[in-house]
Amino acid sequence: MTLTNSKAFSGFAVNDLDKARDFYGEKLGLNTSLQDGLLTLHLAGDRDTLIYLKPDYTPATYTILNFPVEDIGATVDELTTHGVKFERYDGIEQDERGIHRTGGPLIAWFTDPAGNVLSVLQQP
Repeated sequence: MTLTNSKAFSGFAVNDLDKARDFYGEKLGLNTSLQDGLLTLHLAGDRDTLIYLKPDYTPATYTILNFPVEDIGATVDELTTHGVKFERYDGIEQDERGIHRTGGPLIAWFTDPAGNVLSVLQQP
């Protein structure tokens, strides 16, 4: 098949590329580049992710990007000091910092300025 060796990559939309670049680059500390009106996140493991502007944008209602971490508590604390706010969801048990600690990996959700849901998670 012709796609077997294709180095596919993910992408998602936002409603403001400048806000996205500031959030992902400054608040999350990721390497970014902007070229031809497209923002690229240069993620660990050579996993570039494309962010593009979509005029009739609606945020995803599910987690679009997960960041595995070694220490979720320390990561949540650090991101909070950079202005990241962690989400709380009805029906999901979360501690005072927004970390869900039962039934799977330790996980905490937050959103980018466009409302896309992201997470940090720690595998057991």
